[in-house]
Amino acid sequence: MPGFIQDKLEIKFLILYITARVIEPIPFDTVLDLTLCDDAIDYFDFSDCLADLVRTEHLTLENDLYAITAKGRRNSQICESSLPYSVRLRCDRNLSEWNRRLRRKNQVRAVTEKRPNGTYTVKLALDDDMGSVMDLRLMVVREDMAKVLAEKFRKAPEKLYGDLIQVLLKEDE
Repeated sequence: MPGFIQDKLEIKFLILYITARVIEPIPFDTVLDLTLCDDAIDYFDFSDCLADLVRTEHLTLENDLYAITAKGRRNSQICESSLPYSVRLRCDRNLSEWNRRLRRKNQVRAVTEKRPNGTYTVKLALDDDMGSVMDLRLMVVREDMAKVLAEKFRKAPEKLYGDLIQVLLKEDE
């Protein structure tokens, strides 16, 4: 089934539509994945359009991340109604999922640092929409332990938070 996007101008509109709605700058592959919501778009046309939007200062490219400029945002608002409704719906679904993952990534942080004495500090932080929920620093003796703690925290930070609260609130026996 052919897609609804008919030409490179519409591909540019779609790229602007996407970059205006992501919550932070995104890499090439993400722009591509989100843009391929229409079957009529091919990689080469997409690449040309993306490069042209950077060249015309509708987008910036810094540290391999694309972000919309004020000029791009203005043009996106003007042109978004020319995108087919079904394409915008599909795109909005994909954007919603992507933004959810970006928010989650920004709310859960786990960093390991080597200390001067050879041990490691694991910094674990969990935020929500209101701010910091937990900020915990643990000392461990080995790097492999630090990495395991950081990875387990990234996978289930709410569980650690809940378990820690339960332990701290538990009545002494």
